[in-house]
Amino acid sequence: MTLWLFVIGLSVFYFLYVTHTRKDNKSPQKQKSVEKYVTTIDGQRRRLSSIFRSFVLSVADPANNNYLDATCEKPNPFLFRSFVDRFQSFEDVSHAMKEAGLFQCRLILGIDFTASNEWQGRVTNKGNSLHYISRNRQNPYQHIISVLQHTLKDILETDYENHMQSNHNDHDKSIKKIRSGIPVYGFGDSVTKDETTFSLQSDGHPCQNFEEVQECYRESTGQRSLGGPTSYAPIIHRAIELVEQTDQFHILVIIADGQFVNEGPTVKAIVDASFYPLSIIVVGVGDGPWELLRQFDDWLPQRQFDNFQFVEYAAILKDTNPKTADPILALHMFMEVPDQYEIVQQLGYISKQKETSKVAELDKNDSVL
Repeated sequence: MTLWLFVIGLSVFYFLYVTHTRKDNKSPQKQKSVEKYVTTIDGQRRRLSSIFRSFVLSVADPANNNYLDATCEKPNPFLFRSFVDRFQSFEDVSHAMKEAGLFQCRLILGIDFTASNEWQGRVTNKGNSLHYISRNRQNPYQHIISVLQHTLKDILETDYENHMQSNHNDHDKSIKKIRSGIPVYGFGDSVTKDETTFSLQSDGHPCQNFEEVQECYRESTGQRSLGGPTSYAPIIHRAIELVEQTDQFHILVIIADGQFVNEGPTVKAIVDASFYPLSIIVVGVGDGPWELLRQFDDWLPQRQFDNFQFVEYAAILKDTNPKTADPILALHMFMEVPDQYEIVQQLGYISKQKETSKVAELDKNDSVL
């Protein structure tokens, strides 16, 4: 009861604050300032309304995964709210993936090569660049790739490559190249900047396994000059292209330091991606701040579904026993994937029957989780 009174009182106070306007002034310069102030207040009022509505709906429905309008079975932006982190272990997440029908999926990896990596590790990476490679310990990028290797080795569609090798048609061969391996892209270097991406493989093909991912990453850190500014839009749009070509559920993992100059293109890209069977996970490495990425995670109600998960790498390592750090990190990374997979099926992005039959065709006796 105390919490409700506090929320109601805070809402009333803030409403009175944002609706307060200054007295009119006939000076053109001051009049322009007043108009700008009123516009800002209007935006704050709309945001407060959205926050309050989301809070009430979250309390009413703790499962927090109802995005569909019951009358027309289509996404309703007024019902948007982020998924609740409801799992306690990575094993729980794996079981939920299986229950949702997600037996196998595709992975896309994005690596941040912006110049802010040079100073973003002053606190969390012992003063070193986040891309600094040592013989004694993995840098954050290498460590996260290792975590992906250990936790996703059974769920990635590595067997699908062998299934396609029996086809001799040129068209089928091109599909095989797209669907096999792990596409790994860099962004934000001095050449691509915030405009496009580059493949970590010199021939542009996906890496065939995580060992090759690590090798390509080490080579790229010595060959690429860090640049910027930071934008996730190029890597997200690249991922959308791959999803369109393969018509499969994909997980895009972006490892980045999160320093934005202009977040607008990234916001638009995240919204665009919500129209595809694509889960976006950003692992923030470095010192932060992370407020903007947390906003991407919890808000952006223009999205068709909650397709974005943010994980603060250093905070998890700090609060976790080193022996259990990897599964805990994986838990936070893939916490929302089961719910995301279910919702993309409800939205019609993926046919559940088609996905199930394809897995059965690949290997009827294989249990991947």
